[in-house]
Amino acid sequence: MASRIRVRLFAIQRELAGQRQVELELPDGSSIEAAWLALVALHPVLAAGRPAVRFARNGVYADSTETLDDGDELACIPPVSGGADRRGAVGTVRIIELRPEPFGPEVLAELAERLATDADGAICGFIGRTRASAGTPAPGQEAEAARHAGRQVEALDYEAHETMARRILESIADEIEERFGVARIALIHRLGVVPLGAVSVAVVTAAPHRDAAFEAARYAIDELKARAPIWKAEQFADGHVWLGNPARPGPLKEES
Repeated sequence: MASRIRVRLFAIQRELAGQRQVELELPDGSSIEAAWLALVALHPVLAAGRPAVRFARNGVYADSTETLDDGDELACIPPVSGGADRRGAVGTVRIIELRPEPFGPEVLAELAERLATDADGAICGFIGRTRASAGTPAPGQEAEAARHAGRQVEALDYEAHETMARRILESIADEIEERFGVARIALIHRLGVVPLGAVSVAVVTAAPHRDAAFEAARYAIDELKARAPIWKAEQFADGHVWLGNPARPGPLKEES
C-alpha cells in the first residue's frame, strides 16, 4: 500500500525546486525523513539545505522520525526571518494579523486604542522596519551574500506559511499570558515587498504595570523571529539574498 503526501516548499527551497508543492507517493508507514529523501531524489539541489530544514506535519512542527499518513501535508521549513481581534477570558484581547497592505508607525496608536483598558497603566510598542545594511544570510546563501557585499538593501520581500504562522503567533500569545500575565497583545506582520525604511512588523502589549508590558513585548518579537514560518529576502538592484536561521520548534525553557 502507498500513501500520497503533499509537500509544500517555501522561500529559498521554492526557488531552487521551481515549484511550490510536490506530490509524493510513499510506502505506508514512511517517516518524514523518508519523504525528504524522496523529495531530494526529485530535486537534488535541495539536498545541501537539510541541516537547516525543519518540518511541519499538517501545520505543526514535527520531528523527522514521525510517521506520515495518507493525505498528510508536509511543510519543509527553511531558515525563518528571524486575523482579527480574538477575545477569550475576561480582559483578554488579541490582535494577530498578516497584512499584505502597507502600514506605518501610526499602527502603534491604532493597536493601543484597540487593546488598552482603563486598568492598563502601561502600553509598550515595538516597530521593525527595513534597514539599508544587510543581515545574516541563510545557510547556503553565503556566496550570494558575498556578491552583494557593501551594497544597500532596497527592500525586503516576505512570504509565510500563513495558517501555521497564525497558529504559532497564537501560541506565543498564550505563553505571554501564562508567563507575564499580559492578556492584551497585538502581533502584526507584513507580507510582500517592504521598501527601505518601511514598517514590516509591529508588537503592542498593554498591562497594568510597565515591567510586564516590556517583558511581554520583548518575548513576543524574539519568539516570532525564532519560530514563526515567515521568510524574508533582501532585495538588491540585481538580485536577492534569503536571510535567517533554522526555525526553533518551540519556546525556550524558563530559567530555573
